[in-house]
Amino acid sequence: MPLSDDLGNVRRARGIGALGVAVLLALTACSSAVPGTPIAARATGPIGPVPPGLDRFYAQPLSWDACADYATDFITESLYDDEDLRCATLRVPLDYAKPDGRDISIGLLRKEASSAADRLGAVVINLGGPGQSGMVAAAAMAGNGWDHPLSARFDLVGFDPRGIGASEPAVQCLSDAEKDADRLEAPVPGSGPEAVAAAEKESKEYADKCVANTGAEVLANIGTREVAKDMDVLRSALGERKLNYVGFSYGTRIGTAYAEAFPGNVRTMVLDGAVDPNADRVASAIGQANGFKKAFDAFVAACVRKQTCPLGTDAAQAEAKLDAMLDPLKTTPLTVGDRKLSYSDAVTAVAQFLYSEDVWTGLEKSLTELTEGKGESLLQFADLYLGRGPDGKYSNIHDAFTAVHCVDDPQVKDRAVVEEQMRRIRDGVPKSSLNEDEDFVAALDECAFWPVPSTSQPHEPKVPGLPKVLVISSTGDPATPYDSGVKLAKALGANLLTVEANSHTAFLGDSKCVNDAGAAYLVELKLPAEGMKCS
Repeated sequence: MPLSDDLGNVRRARGIGALGVAVLLALTACSSAVPGTPIAARATGPIGPVPPGLDRFYAQPLSWDACADYATDFITESLYDDEDLRCATLRVPLDYAKPDGRDISIGLLRKEASSAADRLGAVVINLGGPGQSGMVAAAAMAGNGWDHPLSARFDLVGFDPRGIGASEPAVQCLSDAEKDADRLEAPVPGSGPEAVAAAEKESKEYADKCVANTGAEVLANIGTREVAKDMDVLRSALGERKLNYVGFSYGTRIGTAYAEAFPGNVRTMVLDGAVDPNADRVASAIGQANGFKKAFDAFVAACVRKQTCPLGTDAAQAEAKLDAMLDPLKTTPLTVGDRKLSYSDAVTAVAQFLYSEDVWTGLEKSLTELTEGKGESLLQFADLYLGRGPDGKYSNIHDAFTAVHCVDDPQVKDRAVVEEQMRRIRDGVPKSSLNEDEDFVAALDECAFWPVPSTSQPHEPKVPGLPKVLVISSTGDPATPYDSGVKLAKALGANLLTVEANSHTAFLGDSKCVNDAGAAYLVELKLPAEGMKCS
């Protein structure tokens, strides 16, 4: 049973996904306060250096208003109905090489600092994905009271990266009906020619629909390179001479790109759940496969201590029992009301439950229900992750995910190269029933059929003049393994805070140790000591 799409070419959801929102909604408050020095009132006009031709963007005023009109689905309709939140639209060029060409809009959401007298500025957040809504993340934090040492000192600002959420134009590939149908498709067994042909046919059709529904010009300018430039326009429009940024998961890649492009414009930067900027597809796939295997083993170790564990009481047999539960769904999806739970849905739900031990009880409950012929919990969690609302409408999070990756990462168009990559992945991933043959289909993916070239590639970031920043990495992180944080900290010359926990990201979560360390850095510029660990 596969736990990560990055291992193969079956198009399913990846990234931190809606679990990140669910965790943010359950944030716990921290009680300590950290002193600092207030800054002057917010400035107007362009702040700091302005790249040639971009004066009108850097100098634009932001008109903050109620957020209701920015809602795009049932989640945002609820979250944005809060009078303490204000939203605005930032205008940026679609193509930064053509600043006098087409403009696009970036959705913004702000929760003002609770103490105007003590305000230090704004802190911009991004939850990752790519494809996650920063507006949703900020609204979720604010809805929980934003009762954190940072709440008095900083405006909390979330933005929807270009093409995502309230930002326009939106990336759109599949219709809602096509997404429902895609989830019910049975996996093609094996890794032979039939599986390769089926995967490549699906990938090409998907890429063609992205072009038809979004446009090649938008797809060419949707990557992290452009998002980093948008953030600098945002910094100036907010009246901030220096940027304070907190990025989670793929948001660390955005932070790294910003640090490379604008190192002198950084005040503070917290990068949690790090993406290794120098890792290629193979290294990332192997690292994530091992990360999810480690998370699954930790879940099993906790579960089998209970007589009620749906995977039994013998850890050595747990994977086989899980496969026995899920394999029938490959050919016969389980009826759940007027819908069906597919194998792909179940795999997606199980993988997302493994992102944090805080939701392992939900996985245990869902698997117990599956043994009773019930699939409601797994289907609901898959829906949440895939962005499907009760009305059957989807967010564009996963279309955006693919679109960003296809310009952020090198596009492999040579099947011989793909075959060699798959061989290396097979050799690097532990032999396990968690990784079946169909996960290693040596087929060209969507990006091989993308209509525009990639704009970035794995590399060692060059950040001369970057102040010391903070990288946070958890030892039991399945999606962005601990070693990725070690490598990113080294590449940026950053301080590394190690979190001993089975969790994907830690800052602003349950650990007072982590939260206090991050707050001390953001407010006082006091970094944790090298080698510091939290739990």
